Amino acid sequence: MTQPDERKTRQQETWGVGDYAAIGSRLVIVSELLCEAVDLRAHHRVLDVATGHGNTALAAARRDCDVIGIDITPSLLEQARQRAAAEHLRVNFQEGDAEAISFPDENFDVVLSTFGVIFASDSHQAANELLRACRPCGKIGLTAWAATGAATVIDQVYNKYLPPGPPDLWETEEGLRLLFGDRIASLQVKPRQVVYRFLSIEACIHTFSTTFGPCIRTLKTLEKDRDRFKADLAEAYRQVNQSGDETFVIAYDYLEVVATKWHHNGR
Repeated sequence: MTQPDERKTRQQETWGVGDYAAIGSRLVIVSELLCEAVDLRAHHRVLDVATGHGNTALAAARRDCDVIGIDITPSLLEQARQRAAAEHLRVNFQEGDAEAISFPDENFDVVLSTFGVIFASDSHQAANELLRACRPCGKIGLTAWAATGAATVIDQVYNKYLPPGPPDLWETEEGLRLLFGDRIASLQVKPRQVVYRFLSIEACIHTFSTTFGPCIRTLKTLEKDRDRFKADLAEAYRQVNQSGDETFVIAYDYLEVVATKWHHNGR
């Protein structure tokens, strides 16, 4: 098996365990806002990259666009198809890789990704693919988690137990400009927040640890430190809890990004 195949298999295993819908369905508002930010029009040809269980692809379909959603995880694609059928929306969901998009150059009016492409192993390759698939003067719209606000407190817990990863270029405007380079005519980066609401801190930790693939995988690697990790995470959550009561409310910062691709002649 080649190295890219091994990477893809690991990602499929990570996102395929648990029940992503328990977390992903809380992000529907992010997809709706992103579709408004790129100003979708009926009949726009739209590609949703790393669609997951379909939030953004479905939001685009509600606006009468011609939509294709791709993801590397078959089980998530099946959930997306079921949601589309329930809403009587037409979306072509198919297996596909953000780092090797299997469509011709300049095939889409708008290319979208909501907390999806940011998890690609090779950020530069993924950015290249978004640009390649987008037509000249077309738009690329994406959302990326920002390393500010509540995330800084939560990250301290993760960094205590896990080795820090490489710098995330998606999480800052400077990094995004490095990824897209001189191939875009404009870049709009809008700070936003999305709010998670749970019955309690304990309910939040239970939900993530039993349904969210990356969290399940993290806990599996920690072995003997799992209980301490959960205890430290609960304490961090108490520091950022905005509810003022026994429930749990946490606001995560993210970036809403809209880039316009250059025309061939640079105009």
